[in-house]
Amino acid sequence: MMMKTDKNVHETVRKGYAAIAAGGGSCCGPAKSCCGSGDAAGMAKAVGYSEAELATLPEGANMGLSCGNPGAIAALRPGEVVLDLGSGGGFDVFLVAQKVGRKGCAIGVDMTPEMLSKARKNAEVFRKDTKLGNVEFRLGEIEHLPVADTSVDVVISNCVINLSPDKPQVWREVARVLKPGGRVAVSDLALLKPLPKGVLESVTALVGCVAGAVLVGETRRMARAAGLAEVSLTPNRDYIKSMEDWKDPWYGRIIKLLPKGQKLSDYVTSLYVEARKPAKKGKR
Repeated sequence: MMMKTDKNVHETVRKGYAAIAAGGGSCCGPAKSCCGSGDAAGMAKAVGYSEAELATLPEGANMGLSCGNPGAIAALRPGEVVLDLGSGGGFDVFLVAQKVGRKGCAIGVDMTPEMLSKARKNAEVFRKDTKLGNVEFRLGEIEHLPVADTSVDVVISNCVINLSPDKPQVWREVARVLKPGGRVAVSDLALLKPLPKGVLESVTALVGCVAGAVLVGETRRMARAAGLAEVSLTPNRDYIKSMEDWKDPWYGRIIKLLPKGQKLSDYVTSLYVEARKPAKKGKR
């Protein structure tokens, strides 16, 4: 079997998420998301979003692609600039935009043109409904962010970094764009132990956010190597366990590739990653 290049991985992921943006079901089958339940609202509530938050979103912004709620751990303040890596239809961007207010800014970056188009259409509805014009969506890969150095107060991401073929480069980019003292609040999927070969070779697993995941400890190492400090990792295995109750089609495909008697939650966890870029000496 040929090794997937970075270009191959990007193209596989781009095609999968373009299918979701187009409303044609999931990248791999009949579910409405790649790594979650067909009930997008139910899944969002399961990972920590409130009814009140969801009610403020443009229709279609929530596509069931979350594995956590990074905005909840970001401790956002009015006036801050927030960057969302892999922003999709704008789900988290619209939520954090309301928290940072008119003097703040929420920027979403996504490499899938179809997702970007969807997000920008959603932004028109968002501006009309909230009277806020503080959202922006940019086309780009998270390994090469179209964002200036030291220009962002907070970087968030929701179930996206695991899809990157070059995660160390993503973390270096995160450190580059953060202001000194800037913060990271990421929700992602990580491994508790290595996945079986069959899962690693599955396109369904790749676009479904599992085959690209790395061990929990590796996430800490990459963040620190990029120059980030105060790295805190909080696993949440309940997210994966809940897929069993949803009878998720994507989960069903993956479980068939695992050794008999094993569950996906034995291998994979949702993980909150918090970190900070060190402040310049003499400053807090």
